[in-house]
Amino acid sequence: MQLNLNKPICFFDLETTGVNITTDRIVEISVLKVFPNGNEERKTWRVNPEIPIPKEVTAIHGISDDDVADKPIFKELAKEVYNMIKDSDLGGFNSNRFDIPLLAEEMLRAEVDFDMKNRQAIDVQTIFHKMEQRTLSAAYKFYCDKNLEDAHSAEADTNATYEVLKAQITKYDELENNTKFLAEFSSRKKFADFAGFIVYNKKGEECFSFGKHKGKLVTEVLEKEPGYFGWVLNADFPLYTKKVLTNIKLISLNNKLV
Repeated sequence: MQLNLNKPICFFDLETTGVNITTDRIVEISVLKVFPNGNEERKTWRVNPEIPIPKEVTAIHGISDDDVADKPIFKELAKEVYNMIKDSDLGGFNSNRFDIPLLAEEMLRAEVDFDMKNRQAIDVQTIFHKMEQRTLSAAYKFYCDKNLEDAHSAEADTNATYEVLKAQITKYDELENNTKFLAEFSSRKKFADFAGFIVYNKKGEECFSFGKHKGKLVTEVLEKEPGYFGWVLNADFPLYTKKVLTNIKLISLNNKLV
């Protein structure tokens, strides 16, 4: 079956130096771009992360420091990657909580103005967990009746993710074959940023989800305690969180000037 798309969607997977969105780096990225007419485009890049890859991480994905020593750093690849995905929605496996946030951090470090405002994001893992409560290898076996060879290689995981989503749509009548529905179905709590430090309340207003201002409106906190904005910008928060907070502050200031 073919996905019902109104714009391209890029399924992607990252292999990284670890699982910390703020401090870890990409060592491999694979993108499978699917067009509304069913055409597909694939690209995989190995990346020099500029930091050591821990041995226990190499044991998982098989990529060592020597494997990426002569590869370009992400900043050298950022525009090429961005040009491939810039017109597309995004899809992945655990992508809403890990791959998209980490990709955003790498893009912003490379001074590429990446955001998700006009994109849908389908997380195949969330659909899978809501329906079956398993892992990618089990999902591939369950939905596609295939064994996932080379698990934890970005390309194999990316291709498997795409096949699993198509099989999920075929299997479950309640899943609509359109990107907006699948993105909403595969989302969890609504975050204004990726990391979950700024969330939406029931009225769609941005609120802090942590610390002494947990549950309070961002705009109210910034107005009553202006120094909190500077503290967040100088603290160890993800770059995308800082970008979202800055945008909220600018919109609030502009509204006051109108």
